[in-house]
Amino acid sequence: MTDYSGVFSGFPEIAELLSSARAFRPLRVNAHIHTPYSFSAFESVEEAFLQAVEENVSVLGINDFIVRDGFGEFSNLAMRHRVFPLYNIEFMALLKREQGLGMRVNDPNNPGRTYFCGKGLDFPESGGDEVHGLLDRVKGESNRQTNEMCARLNAWLADRNIDLALDFDEVKVEFARDLVRERHLAKALRMAVIRKYGIGMAGEVLRRIIPDGVLSAQPTDASAVDNELRAKLFKSGGPAYVAEDDRAFLRLDQVIALIADMGGIPCYPVLLDDARGNFTEFERDFDALHQSLTSYGIRAVELIPGRNDAAQLADFVRFFRSKGFVITFGTEHNTPDKLPLTVSCRGGIILTDELQRIAYEGASIVAAHQYLRSMGRAGYTAKERDEEQYFIELGNAVIGHFISMES
Repeated sequence: MTDYSGVFSGFPEIAELLSSARAFRPLRVNAHIHTPYSFSAFESVEEAFLQAVEENVSVLGINDFIVRDGFGEFSNLAMRHRVFPLYNIEFMALLKREQGLGMRVNDPNNPGRTYFCGKGLDFPESGGDEVHGLLDRVKGESNRQTNEMCARLNAWLADRNIDLALDFDEVKVEFARDLVRERHLAKALRMAVIRKYGIGMAGEVLRRIIPDGVLSAQPTDASAVDNELRAKLFKSGGPAYVAEDDRAFLRLDQVIALIADMGGIPCYPVLLDDARGNFTEFERDFDALHQSLTSYGIRAVELIPGRNDAAQLADFVRFFRSKGFVITFGTEHNTPDKLPLTVSCRGGIILTDELQRIAYEGASIVAAHQYLRSMGRAGYTAKERDEEQYFIELGNAVIGHFISMES
């Protein structure tokens, strides 16, 4: 049995919960944000909750890369601010067949690489030694890669006669938690340049560091500078780039099994269309994508609508909703950009009432799953998918009861 550290403390039994539930009315949901436990636009987890309250976001989902380390803090802040928490995680898997065919999945640049989420995980964390061992292995390999990137960056700086060097352990302490990503290195480099040379000289020094000598961003635009440093130094072709070792990837079937062991719902994050209307080879045919996902037993998808055209998003969501898929939306917030938590489509186009309802239904299903798991029940499993409306109603009741409770 999972107790969710007080989130469901004092909840009534299911029958009473349903009988006293608020009328179904979609609330504002963001089911996918990253926190500083992986990399985030937020300086602290509480900053995310303060912004959620300001924007009237009633449901917020932590979705860090590889780690569950932030679940405890996320829970406490959710109870303090009365924003319902969803417990999620994200992995990278490798589809070898698709890689061999040069087929891009949901990474626009790397064939075969597949981002994948687990929604509604148990908290406190479930899973035995094997689960913890797999997570530690993948996290360790990720840190090994960024540590080597740090070393290559330092060698590049020395070659450029830049009197700077980053210490990996210091970067971890100041800018990260236990997981260091290339975005942390980019931020740490920018900050080191400013501290040593001042903002007035920073642009000149950064141009000496960047391989092509071009800094498109203004030195005062922290987010844009970080993104440019990451792209030109740490991505493929950059002087500090280090390719991932296969040990950093699990097979997709392993990731799905791992998510199940952690009590979660396997969920495929959809890239969908880019700014030019292009799709990856894996996603461009909706029927083929549906067949591929169902062959893995996947019945949930998640989108980051800010990347997508509003009409294209609506077409995709209607198609997969008609197939009985659980659908959730988020914003990621895994770049330095300070964006709204309110989900919108590309260009800031607000979600239609239809899409807001579907997003809230998806979040309600995950909420009901978490509530049932806290009672020692299976939650939203394959055999219970014919009870979808029950899960939506129960999740709506769970969310409504939680946000109306005294802090």
